Amino acid sequence: MSTPSSDIAFTPRVKAMQVRLGSRSAYESVEQRGGFETLITDELAGFIAERDSFYLGTASADGQPYIQHRGGPRGFLKIIDGHTLAFADFGGNQQFISMGNLDENDKANIFLMDYAGRRRIKIWGRARFVENDEVLLTAVHDTEYPARPERVLVFDVEAWDRNCPQHIPRLYSEEQIAEREKALRDRITELEQGLP
Repeated sequence: MSTPSSDIAFTPRVKAMQVRLGSRSAYESVEQRGGFETLITDELAGFIAERDSFYLGTASADGQPYIQHRGGPRGFLKIIDGHTLAFADFGGNQQFISMGNLDENDKANIFLMDYAGRRRIKIWGRARFVENDEVLLTAVHDTEYPARPERVLVFDVEAWDRNCPQHIPRLYSEEQIAEREKALRDRITELEQGLP
């Protein structure tokens, strides 16, 4: 029997905790179906296309974790093929922690949030920075975005999973609030026009 893809997260120690705390049987059924998704499905592609930010998790060779927020125009995280994501990397605070971590430990995680829809997706894989590849840079760079790209981060997807909406606060972007507000203002105008 092949190893289920969920073993990327469910290590032997994690499984022991699941046994101790009573959730192991639920996750055994996930494993019997093969584990987490491993291909970029239409569902995942649609979710990614709507995001304008996500969190990138890396760790140094000795295991020191690091989480970094990445943002850009909606859909800036691009799908290269059924197993590969990429995005243009822009200049920031010049600490290069993610870059240094990935140079010695290519394991990475992408955590995508939809606060308004109370949905989240986590993606496990391996990542690397690619420099001096104009073809790849052109493929992932949104030329209307005002920042200058310096390199590309390529993320090879090994597994992904959805999380439940429990405990996710419902938050809206300014754009989403403006859309809702416009609908309300339009309705108020319509009602006012109907007054004698």
